[in-house]
Amino acid sequence: MNLPDCPQCHESYTYADGALLICPMCAHEWQEGDEADEATVIKDAVGNVLQDGDAVTVIKDLKVKGSSTPIKVGTKVKSIRLIYDAPDDHDIDCKIDGFGAMKLKSSVVKKA
Repeated sequence: MNLPDCPQCHESYTYADGALLICPMCAHEWQEGDEADEATVIKDAVGNVLQDGDAVTVIKDLKVKGSSTPIKVGTKVKSIRLIYDAPDDHDIDCKIDGFGAMKLKSSVVKKA
């Protein structure tokens, strides 16, 4: 049986455990046929699925290069735009009042 490579770390050591496929290298688990869907879903820090136009809240202080003031916890960001295939894990494009346009990681926000 020819199993697909891991969609997360791209190693070829996957094995089947019932209906799940498991990668022993990165501990990623998925069902066969889910790897395409999983790549197109962006989730916030608590696991909520994000969509274009959502409002999110920053969950920790973020230092901003070139600015002496950080983005504070609780800052609300409206009308986000998701970036798929972002090379640097900054998968949210947005405008923040007082800071302007910037990119954020979905791991530092939660859906409002």
